[in-house]
This record gives sequence, structure tokens and C-alpha cells, in this order.
Amino acid sequence: MLSPVSCCFAPGHEPTQKMTEAKVDTRYLSAGANRYAAASDWCENGLVAFGADCNVCLWDPRDSNGITRILSGHTAHVRAVKFLPKFSDEKTTYIVTGGDDHGLRIWALDTETGDASCIHTLGAHTAPINCIATLKGQAAGADVGKRFFVTGAADATVKVWSLSSGGEAKLVQTIKTTKGYFPLALALNPLGNAGKSVIMAVAGTTSNIQIFTAVLEDTGLEFTLQATLTGHENWVRSLDFVREKADTPGSDLLLASASQDKYIRLWRIHQGTALSALGSVGVDMAATALMPGNKIHKLNAGGEKHCVMFEALLLGHEDWIYSARWSRAAGDARLQLLSASADNSLSIWESDAESGIWITVARLGEVSREKGATTATGSIGGFWTGHWSPDGSAVITLGRTGSWRLWAYDAVEDRWGQNIAVSGHTRPVTGISWSRNGGYLLSTSSDQTTRLHAEWAAGDGTWHEMSRPQIHGYDLNCIDSLGPSSFVSGADEKLMRVFTEPKAVAHMLHRLTGSSLPLPPSSLPDAANMPVLGLSNKAIDVIDDSRPSEDPSSAPSDNHLTDRDALDPASMVHKSALEIDHPPFEESLSRHTLWPEVEKLYGHGYELSCLAANHAGTLIASACRASSLNHAVIRLFETAPKWTELRPPLAAHTLTVTRLRFSPDDKYILSVGRDRQWAVFIRDTDSGAEDQEKGYTLRQSNAKGHTRMILDAAWAPRGEVFATAGRDKMVKIWVGGKDGFGLGLGVAMDHAATALDFAEGVKEDGTMFLAVGTEAGRLLVLEVRVREDGVVQEVERAVLREELWLPRAVMQLAWRPAREGSKARELAVAGEDGSLRIYGISLQ
Repeated sequence: MLSPVSCCFAPGHEPTQKMTEAKVDTRYLSAGANRYAAASDWCENGLVAFGADCNVCLWDPRDSNGITRILSGHTAHVRAVKFLPKFSDEKTTYIVTGGDDHGLRIWALDTETGDASCIHTLGAHTAPINCIATLKGQAAGADVGKRFFVTGAADATVKVWSLSSGGEAKLVQTIKTTKGYFPLALALNPLGNAGKSVIMAVAGTTSNIQIFTAVLEDTGLEFTLQATLTGHENWVRSLDFVREKADTPGSDLLLASASQDKYIRLWRIHQGTALSALGSVGVDMAATALMPGNKIHKLNAGGEKHCVMFEALLLGHEDWIYSARWSRAAGDARLQLLSASADNSLSIWESDAESGIWITVARLGEVSREKGATTATGSIGGFWTGHWSPDGSAVITLGRTGSWRLWAYDAVEDRWGQNIAVSGHTRPVTGISWSRNGGYLLSTSSDQTTRLHAEWAAGDGTWHEMSRPQIHGYDLNCIDSLGPSSFVSGADEKLMRVFTEPKAVAHMLHRLTGSSLPLPPSSLPDAANMPVLGLSNKAIDVIDDSRPSEDPSSAPSDNHLTDRDALDPASMVHKSALEIDHPPFEESLSRHTLWPEVEKLYGHGYELSCLAANHAGTLIASACRASSLNHAVIRLFETAPKWTELRPPLAAHTLTVTRLRFSPDDKYILSVGRDRQWAVFIRDTDSGAEDQEKGYTLRQSNAKGHTRMILDAAWAPRGEVFATAGRDKMVKIWVGGKDGFGLGLGVAMDHAATALDFAEGVKEDGTMFLAVGTEAGRLLVLEVRVREDGVVQEVERAVLREELWLPRAVMQLAWRPAREGSKARELAVAGEDGSLRIYGISLQ
């Protein structure tokens, strides 16, 4: 909760302020996953946890609700996520996470209520934590009431931990890696028949794999180095153990190791001597094991003798392999291995029943002709990790864009089919804008993408990313809607780009969300594409399904095409690509849902900092980063059909303008900046009738609006009232009068206020609702009353629950335009943590 209110108000008029907790439900959570092989896990109850910036997101792939919860606590990127095994009849699920903040966190998740909390913060490591492994199976520690897990970090150590049934965490052992390499992969498994011996494999920034053994005692585990496996020629990225025959006690263990050398190696761990191991694998495999260079390593664990030998080399990937994980085929005892590679493919491997040779039985991902696609035109840049579902009937994988892909196996058709997954921004969300009718939400980010989010009508109103209009080469900073089917965005490239909705996307949104089609739809281009070496989305015609995309006739009719204008065949749009009855999958989002660019607006000398469009969509105001009066101007551009700048620009600020807002009736333009002042420009009514709504002149400025820089501003829905938010931890409300705008109310915050927005609508008594976001990620709604005599009172302060706060600054807030029949209002929240959230808030 925030501290008591500190207000400035007219003498003799005291506010009647109350503090309550807002009634909030989560409508939509979106966040892109961190691109680390160990930053995600799929547990036995079907829940997926993955790191997203400094957050941990929870997602159930079995339904279309997307991310269900975001856990905040880490202060830097999360690199490793792992579920701990559950004891019988236990209702709590434990998650261990580690990241760049050098800290480990243990989360307790109630599987019935969904409540989650951090129960431990462990800080034994002195560098980023790269990987976590847990001990499962018969030696999971249930008989001693403990769970065991190990962590590997860039401080060149592996640490062994225990978590008791009572929730007490303890460091058991610290192992310094030989030669000082950094661990990137860990694996733990029970070893012997007695269930007391344990084996651990460690690998990382070296080509070798170290094998440790230990005996499970009441006091914990004490690992000793037993062998070093050689054979790989580059860093080892993934390790995973499996029992060869699940229904045979004491059967051999298989270890899969995946490396940057593009190969997977399989190792056999056998209980007994080397001769008995050779006898157990058959004549053919024994001959392979005895080849020169294939050394058989001896292990000792609590008096039990074991040996390790090379089993097989799996070839097929063409680039680094990031993960290799075992599973048993759904409804079968067959072992399958899933590998994810930077070559844009997932491979599922099986051992041939007759020859014993490991072969690829399924290959998912990109087809070979699409590998040449640049990341700007939608290439996924390889797969960073792959996971099996608990029953082995589905797999998920993570691409470069931070989006997940989900495939499920259809036993009837004997094929893998793609299903709906989750996606999101991977860097700070710098701007959000609702369409004028509230049908969809646009977001833009430092990850150089603009994304469109909307409700799926057939999916019980669940939200999904429906289009990716802009994939850029510069960080995007600001965005605003120009109408029902166009928007303008600004980036670090010093100019603004205007986009319009293509016909294919318009029809898809109409079919999936029930939105109305732009009129006339025949005037829209079919689709859009991006040249391989360009940044401008070009309008193109869709390709008939009977014509291959490599057909030269599918390219634009231009006899003088250059390499810069050439279109990437991998991202051609076929006619049926968006004729779908579900939200588009990742490959469609990144290749087929681009919007064509219709105009560029020049004039600024530095990176765009903010922009705003008037409510009629006829005028755009913009500003750029500046350190002098010459560049701190506000430029006005008229939209179609001229797209020209109106001169002279508006001058008032001396440093960067941080926010621009048009008043509800477009009479005023409000600007705030880093120079601590705000300025109000009024529409020039002395101009001719044609230019009356275009020219603006300075009406008033306040050089000391705040004592530190002003970060955001918002107009109230009625009357000449606006609010400003500053780094001085103040939210101020200004009211217009005969002598201009004066301070009506000042509300103190515990942290710098970074984002503001007024909800539409005003009560009969003049009460309005103002959402506020802070630098510390806090969210609250102020109920503010403006009386007829101009006195402003804060009536109530509603604070959102702590689990709904962001771990970093709130970048922007935007209330969804009101809709009929909806009692709760929806607030979109853009976060510096890369998350985009929509909360339903009941405003009484």
C-alpha cells in the first residue's frame, strides 16, 4: 500500500479521501520468453513455466487462455527455470528459478487455487545462474523428506541444494568445475538398484562432460568426480538422463548430450563391469563400443560398480543444437528424443527396432527453402529449446522472437499438427494505443516490432496476438491510431511511418473478432511484404495456392528490380494463409500479417520520443529527443491526402518532449518534457476555414510545473482539466479558468509517477477516474471530483493488488474506449519488463 495522501488544494476545501483495494480481474497477459535453453520447464501437471525478462510466466498449453500468471521477484533476466518433483498427495508445486541477478528463488504454487508466492531467496552464487537440474524418480529423497536440486552458474561452480518437506532450503555442497569452465547443462538421476546412489552429469563451455556420483544420506548428497567423457568438439548445451526400460528395474541409463558441434551423442551407463555391459548391448553395438577412441569409463557409487560407454552419434542437424530431451511415446514404451536446433527445426529420434540405429521419425519447424529468410522478414532465428508434454503427446519450442510454438500428435492421422501458443514482446513495451472503437490494441516495443492484440470471438473472449503489422530494424518508441484501419509509429530512425490494414488481415480480423470491415474493402491492398534489404513494407498481391511462391510471376511487375527491392520467397502470402478459424500461428504472424506502409514523415533531427494523433485522424503531432530549443520543437503533420508538415513548428520546451496529448475536442495540444515544464497550445481559430483545425499557437506554459522532469500527461474526459506525472513523485491536476490553467490538486506518490490516463465518462457529481503507474511498477486508480467552482478533490484511491504490480516501471497506460453493456472498464498496461497486460477494473 502507498503512504497517506499529501494534497494541495484550495483553502477551506478539504478532500474526503479514502483508500481501498480495486476489484480487478486479469483479461490478458503477454510476454515474450527469454532466449535461454534452460529458462523454461513443463511439469507433470501440465503447466509450463518460463522466464520473461525478470518475470516467470505460467502457461497451460491445454487451453487457449494463454499466460495465466506472472511471478515477479527477480531483478534481472531469468535464465533457468525448473519444477521440483512432488511428493505423493502434495497440493503444492515448487518452482526453482535463477537469473542474471545471481539469486535463486523458490516459488510455492497452490495447484487448486493458483496462488503463488516466493518462499525462499538464495544468494550463494556470485555470477548469473545458467542451469538447474532436479532429482526425480525412486531416489528423489522422499524417504528422507527432502527434494534435491543442483544449480550451475557463471562463477564456475555447481551447488547442491536440498528442500525439506517443511519448506526449508539448505546448501549441501559446492563443486568447483575443473579448468574453470562455466556450467551450461546439468542432469541428475538415480543410479543403482538400491535407490541410494545418484549420478550427475555436468557440461558447459567445454567439449567434455563430467560424471559425478553420490550416495543419498539423511545429511544430503556428497558428489565425487568419477569420469570425464570426451568426443564432442564444441560447447555442450544440453544433458538428459532416461531409464532405457521403464518397466525393468536396474535397466541401463541413457544419457543424451547435445552440442554446438551439431551432433547429439548417446552414452550408456550400465551397472556392472565393462564385459557385462558389452554383453547387454548385443554384438553389433559391442563392436561399435570397442572401436578405437571409445573408452569405457568405470564408476563407483557406494560400493556399486558401474561403467559408461559411448552408444551412438546422431547426425542430421545443420547448426548448433540447444536442447535434447527424452520422453516415451504417448501410450507406448518406446523411447523418443526431442532435439531443438538453431537450424530452425525440431527432430524426434527413435531407435530402429531391427538395427538399433537412431533415426529421425518426425521433423517439425521450418522447411529448408525458408532458412534464408532474414530475421527482419520473419525468420525465427532457430529454436532455443524444446519440451515434451508430460504424456509425450505434444511438444513446444521457443524461437528467436520470444514466441512459443506448440505441436500435438494426432494418432488417427499419424501426424503432428500445430496448435495455438503464446507470444509477446521481448524488450520494454514503449507505446500502446487502442483503435478508435476499442476493437483492438496496438503495442510497440524496443524489440523492433509492432503487434496487434484482439479478442477471439470463438475462444470465449480470450485475447491473442492477431497481427504483427511492423517488423523494423530500429527500436520503436511511440505509436497512435489514425482511424479504424491505420496507425503511425515512430522509431530511433528519426522519422515516422504510416501503415494501413491490408485486405487479408481485415477479413481475418472480421472473421475472428467480429470487427467491421473497412469501407470500401476493395480499395485495400491484398497483403504486405518486406524487401530483404529494406525497412518499408510493400503492398503485394496474394498468391494463388496453385502457384508456387518461387514463381517469378508472383513478384511485383517491375522490370528494374534491385536486390533491395527483391521480395523474400519465404514470406510470400498465399491466398489461404489467413483464411483460418483460429488466431494465426507464429510463422503467419511474422510473415503474412504485415501491414503495407503508405507514407513516411520527415523533419526531426534525432530519435522520435513521442507522437499523438488527433481524434479525427487528420493531424499528427510529434517530437524527438533534444538537448536544445532548436530540436525540442513539436512538429505538426496533416494526414491524407497531402501528408505535409505544417510550419512553423510549435516551440516551448528546451529539452526532450516526453508526451503529447490532444484534448478530447482537439482544441488543445498538451506537451510535457524533461525540462520540468508543461505547455498548452490552442487551435488557431483566426485562420481560414480550411486551416482552422490545423494551426495551433501557444496559449500557456508553466516552466515550474514539477520540480523534476515530467514523464506523462493526460486530458480529463470533460472540461479543461489535465493531469501531469513527474519524477518528483507527484501527480498534479490542472484546471482551466479565465486566467489560464492553475493547479487544482497535487497527490504525492511513494515513487516517481511515470504513466497516466483518464477513463472515459464523468459522473453527475463531476467524478472522474485517473489510472496512475509508477517507476516501481505500482498501479492505482484515483477517483477525482472537479466541482463546478473549480475545486478538485481526491475522493478515493483504489490500489491494485500487489501480485498485479510490475517489477519495473510502467511505461504507458491506456483505458479501452467504453463499450455498451460492460460494467468493468479495461486498462492496458505497458511495462518496462516487456509485459503487456489488460486488467478489467470495476469502477463504481
